[in-house]
Amino acid sequence: MNLLATIAVALRALRVNALRSALTMLGIIIGVAAVIAMVAVGAGAQERVNQQIESLGANLLIIFNSSSRQGGARQGAGSRLSLTLDDARALAAEIDAVEMTSPTVRGSTQLIYGNLNWSATTQGTTQEYFPLREWDVVEGRIFGPDDVRRATKVAVLGQTVVDNLFPDQAPVGEMIRIKKVPFEVIGVLAAKGQNSFGQDQDDVVLIPITTARKRVLGTSARARPDSVSIIMVKAVSADRMTEAEERVNALLRERHRIGPGEEDDFQVRNLSEITDARAASQRILTLLLAAVASIALLVGGIGIMNIMLVSVTERTREIGLRMAVGARRRDILVQFLVEAVTLCLIGGIVGVVVGLGGALLAAKLAGWPVLIEPLALVVAVLFSGAVGVFFGYYPARKAARLDPIDALRYE
Repeated sequence: MNLLATIAVALRALRVNALRSALTMLGIIIGVAAVIAMVAVGAGAQERVNQQIESLGANLLIIFNSSSRQGGARQGAGSRLSLTLDDARALAAEIDAVEMTSPTVRGSTQLIYGNLNWSATTQGTTQEYFPLREWDVVEGRIFGPDDVRRATKVAVLGQTVVDNLFPDQAPVGEMIRIKKVPFEVIGVLAAKGQNSFGQDQDDVVLIPITTARKRVLGTSARARPDSVSIIMVKAVSADRMTEAEERVNALLRERHRIGPGEEDDFQVRNLSEITDARAASQRILTLLLAAVASIALLVGGIGIMNIMLVSVTERTREIGLRMAVGARRRDILVQFLVEAVTLCLIGGIVGVVVGLGGALLAAKLAGWPVLIEPLALVVAVLFSGAVGVFFGYYPARKAARLDPIDALRYE
């Protein structure tokens, strides 16, 4: 009997017991559907984390002021105010692994336009901030080096500020007041949404750092005249992030005259490490969920093996008759293997459809992103076929090893 005839016989046997075949496939359907849904949701969550981290900027280091002491009491993070504009210039000039830097001062301010007002974060920074954060404007322009040098009163608004102060008109060219100081709006930033820490990045006003220090935010009595809140550093490439971090630490310790064994008066945060840590946690979670879902596949495979053993017992006389008219043991083996693999493949395909539906439903109801990889769908179907081979081999082998005379006498 050729292979096609064997497959036809196997499929006909499955059709005869359609309900039992459908129930047998149920374990495979549930297992594959669970794997597809969990992997899609896990991959979507990982992609969301990556997008949030990337919205801060690529190859980015952020340097914060450290905490200070008053007597025996330690103050909060950022209270030491040791970073300066000269530090930012030195990092860009002396470290070849650093592409650019942007010093920033910040504070919460009240914004007023006409009879509308809004409280937002005002950041004084330099023109390097925009390419460093990879932040484009959708209207108008950004401020340039001349604006920073002359401390001009110009502002670039985030989308959240625009929505609250200019709900029905274009903001570019209009005048707003920041702490009662008039500023001309020269640009509107593209929307970035929330960052990985849950903060609204669009609820911000960017002004030249010199203007911020002289007219809006001022300088703390405990700070040097050129102190800054943070310094953002962009490395030349992702491969040199570690090198840039090490050299930034070394140069700042040298500039701040910090001796061996002494505590740093600054903190360097490598955003790529945050990305890697969160991606690793998401991968572990996805693997755990996939492992749990794989148990359903295992149970489904065992169910198929049991049903196939029952089928062999029920069809013992049929097997003996086929052997008596010339069927070889290999033909019997292939027939039962085809039945098992067919059950698993059909269950796998149905499971993929159910899993995709479940993932999309979860995305719609929970607002959770999903990322569907075509390769995962193919692997799931092929794996279900492998389950059929693995769990179907023993019943098929048992059927093929039956003695034709004993099989014909079986009642």
